[in-house]
Amino acid sequence: MNNNLSLPLFNQNAERSETTASVPLYSVRLVRESSITFIHPAITRCDIAYDFFCKIGLQDKASEEFYALYLDTKNKIIGLEMISRGTLNASLVHPREVFKGAFLANANSIMLAHNHPSGNTEPSSADKLVTSRLVKAGKLLDLQVLDHIIVGDKGYYSFRESGLI
Repeated sequence: MNNNLSLPLFNQNAERSETTASVPLYSVRLVRESSITFIHPAITRCDIAYDFFCKIGLQDKASEEFYALYLDTKNKIIGLEMISRGTLNASLVHPREVFKGAFLANANSIMLAHNHPSGNTEPSSADKLVTSRLVKAGKLLDLQVLDHIIVGDKGYYSFRESGLI
């Protein structure tokens, strides 16, 4: 095993550079864009989550949209974010994007949802794979994924009710 790593950035024998670099300073903010009214004080069942996503019209979207619903310790809704807008039958979702807003909102847990414009609520293999990745990432980050719901025009599919979470 070769332990002689030579990193040019940290080469102790290199001459000190007198050039300067501009280092950007950032601040991260959570910005409230608008709000909606919902009659349930907390998301305690999958059908209540489905009702919420129907209220925002997810069942009527022409392309796939993926959302994260942020919840506090009592499962009260503290925020909603559209993570991705895709095509007729696909949406790109990465754990980094799903959990970023949840941390900024100080969420205890999240509920995920996306629609199938075809109306068919059966999960694809890609749906199962992304759900598994997000549940594992949530465990690692100590932010529980309570459910992932697929919304169709006449109903929903719950990964939790189906025993996949």
